[in-house]
Amino acid sequence: MINTILEEANACQPLPLQTEAFNQNAQIPFGLEVGHIQAAMQEFLDFIGFVNLALHSKKIPRLESFLMPANFSSMVGEFMNAAIPKYCKTIVKNTYHNGHPDLIPAGKFPNDAVQHGTVGIEIKGSRHRSGWQGHNAEDCWLMVFVFDSNTSRDALKTFRRALSALSACMGRN
Repeated sequence: MINTILEEANACQPLPLQTEAFNQNAQIPFGLEVGHIQAAMQEFLDFIGFVNLALHSKKIPRLESFLMPANFSSMVGEFMNAAIPKYCKTIVKNTYHNGHPDLIPAGKFPNDAVQHGTVGIEIKGSRHRSGWQGHNAEDCWLMVFVFDSNTSRDALKTFRRALSALSACMGRN
């Protein structure tokens, strides 16, 4: 029992971001740079660690271990939509409710809002290296943040693994 509690406590802290695994020569549009993406990913990992430690103190399971896949993707997407523009001033969150794409060039659209456009970046989060779900294939850039963690399917299993960022992939849809 004590080992299980210790394993769970250790799993509350995400693994460090592996910045050396990023392609420093990646051609990213709209003034976005690899360092901006790394900073936003690190902020997300810090957030998860903070939340999970608070949950653990109340004997509540880690956030990523009970969120369903669509909820996890939504959480990652909304977090990155808020975090990336803090590090990259040439891109902003699309302020149109459920607008597409998620991130757009700053000042490109009135009030930084577009209902449906092709200029910008759509954000997705996943715990799978492929087979990402989205809406229709739409003409814009797509950025997918891939993480590894326990999931709601692991609830009865005894192994605990900390959240880790596997990759950030980007391409034109």
